[in-house]
Amino acid sequence: MSVPYETAAYEPPESPESPEEHLERLLGRALNSFELPDETIRLLDCALAHDSSLHSAHHSAGLHRETYRHTWLLSDGSAVTLWELVHNTAVGRDAQHEVYIDEEEVRAATSRLALPPDAPDFELPAFVQLSSIPEPRHTYVPDASADHARRLLRRAENADGPDAELSALLLREALAHQITQAFGRPGRTSQTGLSFSLYEHAFLLRDGREISLWEVEHTATPDRRHMCEVYATEDAARDAMERRAARLG
Repeated sequence: MSVPYETAAYEPPESPESPEEHLERLLGRALNSFELPDETIRLLDCALAHDSSLHSAHHSAGLHRETYRHTWLLSDGSAVTLWELVHNTAVGRDAQHEVYIDEEEVRAATSRLALPPDAPDFELPAFVQLSSIPEPRHTYVPDASADHARRLLRRAENADGPDAELSALLLREALAHQITQAFGRPGRTSQTGLSFSLYEHAFLLRDGREISLWEVEHTATPDRRHMCEVYATEDAARDAMERRAARLG
């Protein structure tokens, strides 16, 4: 028995630290947080998601420093990065934290630290994967995006559409979305009189992930009526267009 999209079982992962909580913790431990521009803080107060990664590290004779990159994703699709420098000024001393708005500033601050110039770089194990938020592919509109996903899934007439787990994820976590038309295949429609349109519905989730559904609108039906199909990938959508066009072309 199929499960309706609205009632599909889905257990979200345990809630991570929110962008606001992460910013508050970073500013609370940084000795120079008062030097950050007010405009930067205002932008980060409205962030949708965040990510942190170790950028570089240096350890020698009991002294150390690490540089971390903290990136926040904003509602307009842009990203803001702060750079955190963590270091100790003497062996056995507690670590101090500083925060800067660009990489040049943190490099200048790093050059002032009392680390031996010939100290070896600290190397991460090869299996450690450092991640950062990629540049968003879309400019999103935060406007009832979960409802948009629900309407899209309801009007789909194909049986091989997105599975219940993916659908439930979008209905629960979609925060913003953007619709764009994709062009290309199939090329035979001008000869057959069939109409095909392909649209990407891109969704931004609360954890910063981007997920797209692909909508095919076409008239490749026996009575040439308009039909809507929705697929989880672009390849699946384009393959469906090709099959429809070949069948009635």
